[in-house]
Amino acid sequence: MAVISPSVSRVDIDLGERSYPIFIGPGLLDDAATWAGLPRAAAALIVSNTTVAPLYAERLERALAPHYKTVHRVALPDGEVHKDWQTLNLIFDALLEKGADRKTVLFALGGGVVGDMTGFAAASFMRGVPFVQVPTTLLSQVDSSVGGKTGINHPLGKNMVGAFYQPQRVVCDLGTLDTLPPRELSAGLAEIIKYGPIADMAFFDWVEANVEALVARDAAALTHAVRRSCEIKAWVVGQDERESGLRAILNFGHTFGHAIEAGMGYGEWLHGEAVGCGMVMAARLSERLGTVNAAFVQRLTALVERAGLPVRAPRLASDNVGRYLELMRVDKKAEAGEIRFVVIDPPGQARMTPAPDALVGEVIEASCG
Repeated sequence: MAVISPSVSRVDIDLGERSYPIFIGPGLLDDAATWAGLPRAAAALIVSNTTVAPLYAERLERALAPHYKTVHRVALPDGEVHKDWQTLNLIFDALLEKGADRKTVLFALGGGVVGDMTGFAAASFMRGVPFVQVPTTLLSQVDSSVGGKTGINHPLGKNMVGAFYQPQRVVCDLGTLDTLPPRELSAGLAEIIKYGPIADMAFFDWVEANVEALVARDAAALTHAVRRSCEIKAWVVGQDERESGLRAILNFGHTFGHAIEAGMGYGEWLHGEAVGCGMVMAARLSERLGTVNAAFVQRLTALVERAGLPVRAPRLASDNVGRYLELMRVDKKAEAGEIRFVVIDPPGQARMTPAPDALVGEVIEASCG
């Protein structure tokens, strides 16, 4: 691997023969050295979307040119609503039309939707080809690009069809955050906030003190937040790659959040917005279970709100509680129809637990605007 600039941070995911680095810093996209040392191939395919491709695809193509004889592109429609089989097939169509082989390397250039679908395509095409994550949103840099979860949505549940498949490398060029809309930036902050309650309350304290700097895109603040988030996720994934235990804590707020996304229709709320509100709901459930106090719930709620995220949940149906419970029963963490939640116990630690429907219903009704 070529030498990367000293201004670039490196975090390693330790998974034995499937280990890989995460590079974090400015100017990575355009530097040919960033892409040295990847699996050798005649061709590469950049998978992006119609929003990101006009901004960055040509730049990435130029940087990849010294390493590949041919670099192809495909631009998917943008948005969570397109995270489905029909859009996934556009990647397979491009691979087959361009004569891709088992060595062709896929580059996922975009946010979480692009990364999840490109990874799933790489896991499936010819039963597995290499891919690289090039996340361009804050949410994907601190969460979805790291750890090898890939997949698409089903009308009955989010991310219900997919595979664990690790990338060769994750490249977080912080310069791509300059073009991120404010709403998308706030959505990414939800996943940053998440890491404090589940693993590192000192980091939570830091985010509380620096959330306005993050919203203002202060370079030093963003660098620290992305690096620390990746360090925590790397530590968790290194111990539990396939979510058989510890890794489930990364889903703090997601059981409620996924129900919001599915119930409203994918794309109505951004994933990070739903997770932000879901964390508030999960904290309220933790309080009712006696594992945190009201002061912690208030702290978390205030921080989520300062990050520009919703803290009041939407009503999904006339039988609001029933609809939420119905959607949460198809969550991946449910077992035999029993809904399992990530609760904080105590702040800085988390665990999975079932909870009585009546108690969950109280949280839903107390949380809905």
